[in-house]
Amino acid sequence: MKKFLLLLGMVTCLIGTAACGKADQVQESQLQIDEASLINYSDQVVNALNEIVTTGMQDQYASDAVISAGISSWESAMSDLGAYNGVTDHKVEIGSDEAIVEASVSGADHNAVVTLIINDQGSLSSITVNVERSMGELMLNAALNTLMGMGTVFIILILISLLIGCFKFIPQIQEKFSKKNKQPAAAPAAAPVVAAPVEEEEETSDEELIAVIAAAIAASEGSTSTDGFVVRSIRRRSGSWKNA
Repeated sequence: MKKFLLLLGMVTCLIGTAACGKADQVQESQLQIDEASLINYSDQVVNALNEIVTTGMQDQYASDAVISAGISSWESAMSDLGAYNGVTDHKVEIGSDEAIVEASVSGADHNAVVTLIINDQGSLSSITVNVERSMGELMLNAALNTLMGMGTVFIILILISLLIGCFKFIPQIQEKFSKKNKQPAAAPAAAPVVAAPVEEEEETSDEELIAVIAAAIAASEGSTSTDGFVVRSIRRRSGSWKNA
């Protein structure tokens, strides 16, 4: 690891020295960085990223935002990349204020492209790792994402329809609870029935009838007093007076 850091420092010094060269020397860009130096520098950076992640030294570079972001990007790509086989190709673009190097990385499962951006000060400003996938894999991922989205929508619609269907049971449930809480009304008390004084009238009518009968018998016997007559019982017989 110490050798790698020393080599990385030497490459950085070389880039700085090239940037401070004389104006009359042959220059390939305004950044004073030649393509060969950028390719060599990108190879060192890619190998360093792989070694840092493999040996678990990520915490030592947490203070450097650019290096830490590049380590995280490489670590995320390793699950798809597989075993690291090395850098196979480069693509360099040198502009007026920055240089972009795309290093093609070969892996056991997939290939990837590591993009390095170097600013006009000769230092790294960005490191990103993008895994290259085949057209079949891209189509499969797109189909899976589509199915997942449509499935989620249909599940939500089914749940909403079930919830709406349960609304018809709410009045029945409320009616059951209202019946349980409602107490039966007390039956009104029966009014007392006053018995008509029938017996008294019957007794009065019988006495009058006895007096009339006694007077009739006394008159038929030629007596003026009814003291000697006692009526013990009265029997009523149906029929008219003519049959009496």
